[in-house]
Amino acid sequence: MSGLPRRVVLLAFVLAGLPFACHAAPPLQRLQVPAGFHVSIYSDQVPNARAITLGAHDTVFVGSFNEGKVYALTGMDKDGRAEHVYVIAKDLEMPVGVAFHDGALYVSAVSRILKFPDIEAHLADPPEPVVVTDKLPTKTHHGWKFIAFGPDGKLYVPVGAPCNICNAGPDYAKILSMNPDGSDWQTVATGIRNSVGFDWQPGTHKLWFTNNGRDLMGDDIPDDTLNRVDKPGEDFGYPYCHAGNVPDPEFGKGRACSEFAQPALRLGAHVAALGMRFYVGQMFPAAYRGAIFIAEHGSWNRSRKSGYRVVVAHVGADGKVTGAEPFLTGFLDGQTTLGRPVDVQPLRDGSLLVSDDDNGVIYRVTFVRSSMNAASRGDSSRHGNRDP
Repeated sequence: MSGLPRRVVLLAFVLAGLPFACHAAPPLQRLQVPAGFHVSIYSDQVPNARAITLGAHDTVFVGSFNEGKVYALTGMDKDGRAEHVYVIAKDLEMPVGVAFHDGALYVSAVSRILKFPDIEAHLADPPEPVVVTDKLPTKTHHGWKFIAFGPDGKLYVPVGAPCNICNAGPDYAKILSMNPDGSDWQTVATGIRNSVGFDWQPGTHKLWFTNNGRDLMGDDIPDDTLNRVDKPGEDFGYPYCHAGNVPDPEFGKGRACSEFAQPALRLGAHVAALGMRFYVGQMFPAAYRGAIFIAEHGSWNRSRKSGYRVVVAHVGADGKVTGAEPFLTGFLDGQTTLGRPVDVQPLRDGSLLVSDDDNGVIYRVTFVRSSMNAASRGDSSRHGNRDP
């Protein structure tokens, strides 16, 4: 079919019931990072790769969206690729979120949280999951969930608004916590339209999270945001105010944005900020230690695309963001999408994994100090190196 127009080829695949890949290969050679950094492929065997978490023995667990599967990756060969890929769960409803605690893997599946006990000892023959809870809302609009365990040993779970904009009541638009057995639900923060990434700042243990702003208010408002929770039950404004400075045209009447918690950083409209992690490793230069890496999945309804990159936000000793800049780019070729970053996860060696659900790829970003020295002598491009 090589001589046929692309639309005809696509139609033939659809009619035949065969999967159709939008991209022939991951855009590795187009990816750009600061000088001294390198990007390689850690795995290209994880379709629809979404959230990432680490096991006690360096197993990399990855959730998916449309695939309904959860993957486990182990080992690393001389080229930095995962040596083994296991499917440890399938036929789940949007199992985006994965979290590891006390030897067990926890997986989100819309209304349910599932637990796979002693999982690292049984990757080839995974155990039947235990239902931690099945009491979460069943609505699938913003129903997929990033999950993580906090420093307090609690499991943190977001419940997104079941709409673009609505007032759906107290069961939605918030982040809650629960015990590992699913008991003792507590509201952590409210007024959050849809958070698909959060982490705790080292030292302060304060919760930071990304939030996706509402759609259909134009290209440039409201911003997606990076936020910090300073007190329990803090309200971040949804559906009355967006990004701390945009009253909602329908629900904002009679409410002032000053009533609500302000974001730590405005990221731009429609960038779809998802996974975020504080960097606590030693591989990257000192300027990145304690910084926040944020995956921007990219806009879907903006006239000019935005996002499609990983940014890094620097945080000062006072807990305030001092600046932010792009870190990993090249997922857009003009207005053509080449990939969509979803989550970021530092490994224990200090490298950084980045999932790309569009290509079913997990990239690994490393830093080599000798490369930085070469760059300072003019021997390397300012964008660093991409492995072949």
